[in-house]
Amino acid sequence: MKYTFNANITSTDKGGVVKIPFNVWEICRKEGDVPVKVKINDTVFVCNLTPEGNGYYSIPIQPETFKNFNEKEEYTVTFRVTQSNAEESPYSTSNPIRKIDSMSVVLQPHDGLCGQATVAMLAGITLDEAINIMHVGEWQATMNKIVNALNYFGIDHSEEIIYTNGRTDITLPKCCVIMEKMGRFSHYLAYYDGVGYDPNYGVVRDYDLSKINGYMEVYV
Repeated sequence: MKYTFNANITSTDKGGVVKIPFNVWEICRKEGDVPVKVKINDTVFVCNLTPEGNGYYSIPIQPETFKNFNEKEEYTVTFRVTQSNAEESPYSTSNPIRKIDSMSVVLQPHDGLCGQATVAMLAGITLDEAINIMHVGEWQATMNKIVNALNYFGIDHSEEIIYTNGRTDITLPKCCVIMEKMGRFSHYLAYYDGVGYDPNYGVVRDYDLSKINGYMEVYV
């Protein structure tokens, strides 16, 4: 569920803050830590809401992101509650960890780390760095965990997973995360500019579309 409202952004000694004009406990049915993905104009970031008391919360904005806004303007703010705690991130879609204009393969040392390796390839970091951010072990990297990691790194992506279930009459976007069905689990890999980057097999220049269960576009 997405929640949208208009609000001003107030400066603080830690960047900026947006007051949420409704009771989060009542509307969102969430208490305690509330991790969210936020969109203000074209800027997207993740954070944990700051409790203000009695079910009311505010959205904290890091200084690097706050520079994109003007206190005197009113903005359309949209957020949705995510499934896992969002760490404080220095990145946003206007300040991503990198611009994806190339891809280098990251191989997993053994099965069960393909999701982490896929995030590493998209973010341009090491496998160990991806594991540390995602906080998941072997066989635990779901698409939701991958999405949360991409949000952390400011890598913009579609909110929709397209399920193709082996169809070959499709055209993949320039960049995406691919899910292949492998028994009880999904196998994840990155796809960029017509080439698959598989944590098991390396660079796959003639990728077989019939192996795809679904994909999510990553904007470049």
